[in-house]
Amino acid sequence: MTTAAPRHADLGNLWTLPGVYAPQADTRLLARALRAERIAAGSDVLDVGTGSGALAVLTARTGARVSATDISWRAVLTTRVNAARAGQRVRVRHGDLSMPWHGRTFDLVVSNPPYVPARRARPPLWGRTRAWDAGRDGRHVVDRICSRAPSLLRPHGVLLLVHSGLCGVDSTLRQLAEAGLMCAVTERAYVPFGPVLSQRLPWLRARGLIGAHEDREELVVIRAERR
Repeated sequence: MTTAAPRHADLGNLWTLPGVYAPQADTRLLARALRAERIAAGSDVLDVGTGSGALAVLTARTGARVSATDISWRAVLTTRVNAARAGQRVRVRHGDLSMPWHGRTFDLVVSNPPYVPARRARPPLWGRTRAWDAGRDGRHVVDRICSRAPSLLRPHGVLLLVHSGLCGVDSTLRQLAEAGLMCAVTERAYVPFGPVLSQRLPWLRARGLIGAHEDREELVVIRAERR
């Protein structure tokens, strides 16, 4: 599916602490993919890098048992507040990727990780840019999620992962396929460059990641299923 900017999904009235990633076009695109999954009540779902908790709360409304993680304490607090305001139960733990739920497997794993290429080789350890900076190729977190996905998913479990075309859609598909998962791009949208990419356009163009006349960013949702 190819669209312009995704229509606004009803993610509810969300509150965010300063420095926490607020829902944007990628969040809404992933929300659309979540709705297409027809999540069964009682399913076990993990939201990796939950941020505001928008997707965790949306999924909890289906009757799923939702767990969530974030490396930011502010995001953990934000998610707890938003779940309480929505009257939904979301179990949120602080930590890196899936580690707070080590040993657990899930029917569905959803993630909107940092994926923006940055000048620094490694992502920042603190500050608001940690929500989007992901190393020089934008894959520092995406690659780790791809490598962990098979151990997180139950048989026929599904990973839904959103990221920018700037960090390599084919690389993600290849890694997930090599890990034994059936994968494909199920949602795609083109959105105007936001403030972060706009500030980096000269550097991104110099690296050949954005063409001289491109003015939109490609976003994709990749669906990967364990056999």
